[in-house]
Amino acid sequence: MANIKDLTQIDERLEAGHRLCPGCGASIAVRQVLMAAGDTPVVTGCATGCLEVSTTLFPYTAWNTPFIHNAFENAASTMSGVEAAYKAMKRSGQIPQDKEIKFITFGGDGGTYDIGLQALSGAMERGHDMVYVCYDNGAYMNTGIERSGATPFGAWTTTSEVGEVLHGKVQRSKDLTSIMAAHHIPYVAQASVSHWQDLVTKAEKAIRYEGPAFLNILAPCPRGWRHPSQSTISIAKLGVDTNYWPLFEVDHGVWTLKDPKRPKPLDEFLKAQGRFKHLFKPGMEEVRQEMQAMVDEQMEYLRNRVLGSQYLVKKETQES
Repeated sequence: MANIKDLTQIDERLEAGHRLCPGCGASIAVRQVLMAAGDTPVVTGCATGCLEVSTTLFPYTAWNTPFIHNAFENAASTMSGVEAAYKAMKRSGQIPQDKEIKFITFGGDGGTYDIGLQALSGAMERGHDMVYVCYDNGAYMNTGIERSGATPFGAWTTTSEVGEVLHGKVQRSKDLTSIMAAHHIPYVAQASVSHWQDLVTKAEKAIRYEGPAFLNILAPCPRGWRHPSQSTISIAKLGVDTNYWPLFEVDHGVWTLKDPKRPKPLDEFLKAQGRFKHLFKPGMEEVRQEMQAMVDEQMEYLRNRVLGSQYLVKKETQES
């Protein structure tokens, strides 16, 4: 379990002074993930997006690690090649066998859920020893707040407008974390910047395990979500407390879920953001009820996955 006293002794690997917006959830996610690496040497990569363009304005960089920038859609492919080269150099004796380097790459939901999904799936299927981290802010924020596969049902974006006919995005968001779990990789987890101990502990596992790992982190965007910059953590916490963003992990096939006994109504998460303000006009109650039903359905799905994996573990234990 991550300890805050220990974490304060770790040197920052993402320095202050970058150009990300005040309250940006992406920078919080990156700092917490890299803290989990401790003193282990790390090579980082990042797809084009808010995180990359705001931390690497030539000739400056905020990264205290070797850093690779690549195109929007191929962060996973690039880090796959770096990890493969590292193993090849170990085999040839160019790198000592006992030298451990971890590979961590970051991408927003646009470059992960959508145009980078093919590269990500391939890297996970091939079994590269790397950690892929998605900082999920629910849209293509860097290019103008366009909807992505992660954008929730009912949300306003510049390409899911609100008017007399349409009331925000008409599709529900993609369950990418479960899709990654379906690759049967060693470790998959969903976390939030509001729950630092849970996030860092999960990142420690992802980094420690051999083989591919995937972390999906809720990272609110004040600009795109239309909330004050100082509200990032409180809104992320509401995402967890209302079950909009369940905290769960799949550790070598075993599903574990943090299931609040008394979840807050989804409305509390929605009303804190300007991207959902149209849903609180008269006559929109039905849309909000539909959204609540989607959240409840997803929680039931996760509970069933937890029960199913526990049953399999119990069965295997009895047979052995």
